Amino acid sequence: MSLPLFNRVVEYADRTAIISAGIDYTYTDLLRDSKNTALLLLDGSKDLNEARVAFLFSSGYDYVRVQWAIWRAGGIAVPLCTTYPSAELEYFIADSRADIVVAEDALQEKVKPIATKMGLRYLSLSETASSNSTELADIRPGRRAMILYTSGTTGKPKGVVSSHQIIQAQIESLVKAWEWSSDDRIMQILPLHHIHGIINIACCALWSGALLDMLPKFDTDAVWQRLVDADLTLFMAVPTIYSRLAAAWDTAPAKTQHRWSNACKKLRLMISGSAALPVAMLERWEQISGHRLLERYGMTEIGMALSNPLHGERLAGHVGKPLPGVDVRLVDEDGNPLTEGTKEGEIQVRGPNVFMEYWQRPDETRQAFDSDWFKTGDVAEVTNNIYRILGRNSMDIIKTGGFKVSALEVEEVLRTHEVIRECAVVAVPDQEWGEIIAVAMVLEPDQKLDIDSLRNWGKTKLAPYKVPSRLLIVDTLPQNAMGKVIKPEIVKIFQADIDRGKIYSA
Repeated sequence: MSLPLFNRVVEYADRTAIISAGIDYTYTDLLRDSKNTALLLLDGSKDLNEARVAFLFSSGYDYVRVQWAIWRAGGIAVPLCTTYPSAELEYFIADSRADIVVAEDALQEKVKPIATKMGLRYLSLSETASSNSTELADIRPGRRAMILYTSGTTGKPKGVVSSHQIIQAQIESLVKAWEWSSDDRIMQILPLHHIHGIINIACCALWSGALLDMLPKFDTDAVWQRLVDADLTLFMAVPTIYSRLAAAWDTAPAKTQHRWSNACKKLRLMISGSAALPVAMLERWEQISGHRLLERYGMTEIGMALSNPLHGERLAGHVGKPLPGVDVRLVDEDGNPLTEGTKEGEIQVRGPNVFMEYWQRPDETRQAFDSDWFKTGDVAEVTNNIYRILGRNSMDIIKTGGFKVSALEVEEVLRTHEVIRECAVVAVPDQEWGEIIAVAMVLEPDQKLDIDSLRNWGKTKLAPYKVPSRLLIVDTLPQNAMGKVIKPEIVKIFQADIDRGKIYSA
């Protein structure tokens, strides 16, 4: 073993690494089982040589076991969402040029036919290695380790490539800033095909020798019960989850509220990210839990870049200062670094935490950088080196419930509907979700479409969180002289027409 992650965990040996489905797994269990799975992946070869391995597992022990196995076998891990419809899975598997597909048994009927259709090797964990070899690949930190898909302004999601070295830099920065230790215990409830759940929670916990308490999915009652029953020290979630937990607290009996609040107070830190945290939610959660949520800023391409302090004042509506080892600057519209006294501009980031490339997209990779500075597309203002996010340069990226969605990708799919002539997808502010996906559309003559029909159809083409939940039927879409749809005007129409009966909501 040459990678620091696996070298480190040997010292934790019989400590519990993961609790999953009521079973305790030690670090020794994880090393043994990931090795056996790596040998299955290798199938007698000595190194996968950066072959892409797409894998689909619910949050639990097997997810980590397979992820580690891919890395130990020399492959590139491509984690995919278990709820994606077949059409989206086919896109991700094809775009990543996956060589192997691994899925939990419950998904075999959906996933195996896709692998067979593409002529790919399909594995389930019930199989055993066909070789007697016990040797694993000798992996160096600079090799590619993972491809995570993120939406971009070009429409289709792009694969963000990180090396083992980059992942390590992202982990070490957070471990230092948030003072992770082997005494920590954290609940995992976030999707494990996004950087928040993968790096901030799972990888940081296991790097530190901490305990990872994995729930298969988010469930309000189950989360509150684990907060009460488990001896947790850390909790990380997106604003939508905090909103739902707060709503459950508001309707609970007084004795239950008291028990839940006391459970939160036992934790040393609670963090919010992946979407803007409304100030009202920050204040409400502080009343419920006694914790002032630590808000931070990051994205798939850079890991985390900014964070409010672990110790010290956390300003509402702000995302703090640059994390250890990360350089951050603001630039004007021409890409010039802002001079002293100028406060607002686009965030650019550089450091060992920044991704390698967009998979198989060299032109887009070059366009994403200004020398070695990554152009985030997010606009912020800074005072005393404390940043506040103002928005994004593009109207075509929507953050909803912690997910990042390309409006252009959704539009492309919607245009295939037989009664939709034109459409424009926009973000509408929402207290619970941060932003919700809304669509204004022009229908074919004498046709009708309601939100329920649209959503039922959309869920066969898109991941559920990408399907619009607001619908506005219009005669024409507002356009400029060049025929480009003016999306800010559509947002105004949504806001103005809510009381006129033209808005159909999910």
